[in-house]
Amino acid sequence: MSAVDWDERYASRERLFSGRPNEALVAEAAGLAPGQALDAGCGEGGDAIWLAERGWQVTAIDVSRVALERAAAAGAHVADRIAWSRGDLAAAPPPPGSFDLVTAHYFPILRSSGPAAVDALLAAVAPGGTLLVVGHARPAPGHEPEGFDFDAYVHPADIARRLGGGWRIEADETRERRTPPPEGAHHTHDTVLRARRESA
Repeated sequence: MSAVDWDERYASRERLFSGRPNEALVAEAAGLAPGQALDAGCGEGGDAIWLAERGWQVTAIDVSRVALERAAAAGAHVADRIAWSRGDLAAAPPPPGSFDLVTAHYFPILRSSGPAAVDALLAAVAPGGTLLVVGHARPAPGHEPEGFDFDAYVHPADIARRLGGGWRIEADETRERRTPPPEGAHHTHDTVLRARRESA
């Protein structure tokens, strides 16, 4: 989907998502010391706001202007700790080695687009920092969204296989969701990758 497509999708409803942080972020990041965080595909800002409320300085990136405007309004109370940015990681990668936490939840990366977006995510993690990537698990037979090709996208397990020396995988697993999916979705399980870049 293009930026225009995403703007239209967000504009089709008053709110597309719940505004709450994703449960995997809460589980995996609650014990981390606050620092610099990058939230890739931040949407309406639930994750970025949760991090900022806990002392993180957050760079939150999304391609949708509509989503970012909603996120900025919802996060007005922590505006000094979040930089909202409209952009495409593949076209304009963030500064390498700059973030203590790089998080991407349900961030769609097409395999056909090449490795640039994944490379940007990995490169952005500072030595000693954490990468957290969460995606939807493969739908059960009969529950695949119409017209959606699961295998056309990069998933957390694919990223885990790309991590070589200098990384320590701390979680690479499928988990049952405890919170209901958005209206109209049928996702019951997530795949979670948490990895730490070793210090130089």
